[in-house]
Amino acid sequence: MYILRGLLIASLLLINGVVFAVEAGDLLIRARLINISPDESSTVVTVNNDGGSTLANSTVSVDDDMTLDIDFTYMLKDNWGAELLLDLTSVHKISGNGALGSAAPGTIAEARVLPPTLFMQYHFAPNAKFRPYAGLGLNYTMFFNEKASSSLDAALVSLSAGTSQDVSLKSSFGLAAQIGADIALSNDWFVNFDLKYINIETEAQINTTAGVVIRTDVDINPYVFGVGIGRPF
Repeated sequence: MYILRGLLIASLLLINGVVFAVEAGDLLIRARLINISPDESSTVVTVNNDGGSTLANSTVSVDDDMTLDIDFTYMLKDNWGAELLLDLTSVHKISGNGALGSAAPGTIAEARVLPPTLFMQYHFAPNAKFRPYAGLGLNYTMFFNEKASSSLDAALVSLSAGTSQDVSLKSSFGLAAQIGADIALSNDWFVNFDLKYINIETEAQINTTAGVVIRTDVDINPYVFGVGIGRPF
């Protein structure tokens, strides 16, 4: 308890001595460790998309992942900035629910995700040591290296549907929102906390060697929480 209290007091003394001002023309660069937590939902899984063949109570889920991101914020004015967010790719596993989950337990597919996003930010206190901001933006999400699991292939074989030949998820455009704060560590460095919500909607499709087409629409809509460091230039 005394150690934690001492560290807190020392941190406050350090921050109180910091001059931390951001103004028009500055470039802020941040690097963060982020957790991507989908708030997903999906339509019922269909077979051959004929409107009549569905897998009973079958939907899909998307798991969390952690990765790194880097963003560049150019201050257009003292309070306004434009941020380009670039994540390293994350890998998300997809699992089935209902009849699909029973037939193919565990992971049924996985995909790599790359979601570059452009935000317009408002910085509430550009001359303060604690600098909160909020932003709205546009996201473009690309999916690649999609592949089915051995569990799904085994289920397809048992249903005389061949094996997976092609797995694809459509790219997505959507809105994004963020809140965050930069907190001064020195005149040059700051720590950053950031929370984003990104609208990501895609269509997942699996084509099999027997000509069967399996589809579902998935709203991934992740919350992205990040902690990192940055500095102005």
